[in-house]
Amino acid sequence: MNSSDSTGANWVSDGVVQSPARGSRLMNRWTTAALDLGLMVAAFAAAYLLRFELVVPPDRWHTATLQLPLALAVQFAALYMGGALSFVWKYVGMAEVSAFVRSALGAAAVLLALRLFLPDVLADLRIPISIIVMNTLLAFGGLLGIRVTRRALWEQNLSRQRAARSGGRGRSAVLLVGAGAAGVMAVREIRSRGEHDMDLRGFVDDDPTKQGAVISGLRVLGPTESLPKLVSALGIQQVIVTIADAPQAQVRRILKICEGIPVKAQMIPAMYDLLQGRVSISQLREVRVGDLLHREEVSLEEHDLEAFLRGRVVMVTGAGGSIGAELARQVARFAPSRLLLVERAEPALYAADRELCDAWPELEIVPLMGDVGDRERMLAVFREHRPHVVAHAAAHKHVPLMETNAPEAIKNNVFGSRTLGEVAGECGVDSFILISSDKAVRPSSVMGATKRVAELVVQDLGRRFPTRYVAVRFGNVLGSAGSVIPLFREQIARGGPVTVTHPAMKRYFMTIPEAAVLVLQAGAMGQGGEIFVLDMGEPVHIVDLAKRMIELSGYRHDGDVEIVFTGVRPGEKLFEELQYGSEAIDKTRHPKIYIGKIAGPPADDLAAALSRLQALASTGTADGVRAFLGSFLPEAQINGGGNGAAPSA
Repeated sequence: MNSSDSTGANWVSDGVVQSPARGSRLMNRWTTAALDLGLMVAAFAAAYLLRFELVVPPDRWHTATLQLPLALAVQFAALYMGGALSFVWKYVGMAEVSAFVRSALGAAAVLLALRLFLPDVLADLRIPISIIVMNTLLAFGGLLGIRVTRRALWEQNLSRQRAARSGGRGRSAVLLVGAGAAGVMAVREIRSRGEHDMDLRGFVDDDPTKQGAVISGLRVLGPTESLPKLVSALGIQQVIVTIADAPQAQVRRILKICEGIPVKAQMIPAMYDLLQGRVSISQLREVRVGDLLHREEVSLEEHDLEAFLRGRVVMVTGAGGSIGAELARQVARFAPSRLLLVERAEPALYAADRELCDAWPELEIVPLMGDVGDRERMLAVFREHRPHVVAHAAAHKHVPLMETNAPEAIKNNVFGSRTLGEVAGECGVDSFILISSDKAVRPSSVMGATKRVAELVVQDLGRRFPTRYVAVRFGNVLGSAGSVIPLFREQIARGGPVTVTHPAMKRYFMTIPEAAVLVLQAGAMGQGGEIFVLDMGEPVHIVDLAKRMIELSGYRHDGDVEIVFTGVRPGEKLFEELQYGSEAIDKTRHPKIYIGKIAGPPADDLAAALSRLQALASTGTADGVRAFLGSFLPEAQINGGGNGAAPSA
């Protein structure tokens, strides 16, 4: 029974609610099948007409009508088995052409075999070889031809729709940098998607063999050094870098050229994201500041991580955060037996679980609501799931916020880490990885000081349990929640001003994937008690970073978008360090990772300090917490810290 509501939005067929879009697709399939059938019948008749010079004897027409069902059955079977019938017409390309050619050859081979080996009793079904050849060319050429025609008409209609939507404003003139495979893919998808109002003017490419060539209908207009001249001559408004996984040095050089013009620059997604199916090549992204890091990104040592993660139960805490979510993605690549996502924020946990389940449907992923400081909840989780590896990313990390909420920083960063680490040791976890920070070095903030205490807690746990406890120390993470990059993007989008605390403010930077890489690599390398430090290259002035973001957004920092200095905030330093001068730092087998032993106080002093911090976290004030942290950590620069005073109970 069929029924429809008054709006026509849905109908029911055989008990299944269908949408108009689905009905249209079904009608389109039947229309396509009818066209295919009519064309193949006409091709068979045309082959006979050509064979007999347009005058076919009546007895031959009779034989042809007997042979036609056989020819159609074989040809449709070949098309089905070759996958040609499932292609979407508007995406016909070389892969689809190849499928039609294979289907044509397969059908011709079968019909030729029947011609040669059918018994005499079925002689009327023996199709002449000349008919087989002509029919194959006409039928399959015609099938491909109507699909190419359909695509051409669809693209023409799409162009008219884009022009109508633009309201006469015109499309943005675009140059593509990189005429390789990724560039061809980008051209194809940009042309096939209606939401991109782009007028593609051509390629630039440094390969001398491509100069002047026409690729996907676009001419290679010159090398990248010719960008300034081409942008001016062609009125280019946007440059798209279509080089998948280009080396950082190459990207920096191209973006530096774009900065000087200036012209807005975008990039296709990374090839890893394309292969994982998270994005399509037409989902252009704004240039990330990570593209301008003065070094290559850190890479994984795949062999070590295979042995470390494959077939094991891995827990990630803070799995809804920027670092935790990326850790979970990287872990999932190495096929653990189970991936545990621990997070206390319900929306963040839901989003992380959904993304990972979509990307790795074969992996057992367990979302677990809970606070790492809740000992009973963590015990229940560890006893049920028995994790082998724990990556502890749950923490309060925002420096100014923690200055006014110091007791909460103590509870989460120190005692949450201690509780989770103790439970891990009691339950026999193999490896426990604490995520620390460069702000733990000579800390001037509550956040940095709590991370330093957490490092000392990890060292102490390593003396009490056989679990391998390590800490990982790195700098600012580009694009993470609460970091400066999303703030700058938002401010630029509003037209400014862009706020920077101080013109001399410098920071080390790393990307979110790099942070996850370092954490996992540390777990694979660590023997217990180490701090792992990333060679992060040269620190970056925040004001320079702001200028680059403004310029790469197509504006000028000295005219279009203003930069305003707001003053250093509580707890901030002008420059962060990654290690103390007294720490022994040695190279590891990984060229970008260094290792050092954590130097800490005696166990009794640490226990007394933790007892005092626990009392302050429950009843104390932010000033009281800061004062004690400054006295307990000799190297700290909090409220006159560094005086070497002994901790008090």
